[in-house]
Amino acid sequence: MIRLVAGNWKMNGSLAANRVLLDRLEAAPGVEIAVCVPYPYLAQLQQRPAGLALGAQDVSEFAAGAYTGEVSASMLAEFGCRYVIVGHSERRALFGEGNLAVGRKAHAALAAGVVPIVCVGETLAERDAGQAMEVVGRQLAAVLEVLGAAAMSSVVLAYEPVWAIGSGRSADVGQIAEVHGGIRAWLAAHGVDAESVRTLYGGSVKPGNAHEIFMAANVDGGLIGGASLEAGDFMAICRAAADVA
Repeated sequence: MIRLVAGNWKMNGSLAANRVLLDRLEAAPGVEIAVCVPYPYLAQLQQRPAGLALGAQDVSEFAAGAYTGEVSASMLAEFGCRYVIVGHSERRALFGEGNLAVGRKAHAALAAGVVPIVCVGETLAERDAGQAMEVVGRQLAAVLEVLGAAAMSSVVLAYEPVWAIGSGRSADVGQIAEVHGGIRAWLAAHGVDAESVRTLYGGSVKPGNAHEIFMAANVDGGLIGGASLEAGDFMAICRAAADVA
């Protein structure tokens, strides 16, 4: 399957800065590239370089109605979003999103034809306690409960150890391969077409470590935070993904 590198701009950007960044981005043969941007910039990103997919960073679990401040999946689809991030650890930790809510958001996205990038991952305390796959398994199980095995085969998963996000500290290749392999085995054991699900790694991916990370077994690309705001770094990471495709 073709690798996917998705940039998560988080709550960053301006109309002027976005234009400068976009002017330096381009398609890279052999890898799919996406940028997941704040809602106000979706309109601006409709004018983006050819070959660059558009994504959002969150979505409502509700289709429409009296939900002030929410943005529905159908609205994202109208702006041409192919992807939406759901269940990022920052949403879970700062805004109290639970595992089942993440599953419902993934369901809403799929119903509107938008592919959810479902984030899973453990804290440092959970990693040190040897509970990484136990935690990830619970997160996956909630999504499976809402979606069912057939629909879950259509999502993208992103393993982001919470302790590595924005910290400058990446999980080592052995840890990454172990969890990605565990995710693939978990999916297969629960009736999901595991080989159709792309599993991305996120957590302080940089040009200097991207190639090694993408070489790890069962890693199908990356969800890139801070480095996606620097065009040179982001394109270097995308080329690293293409080199090992």
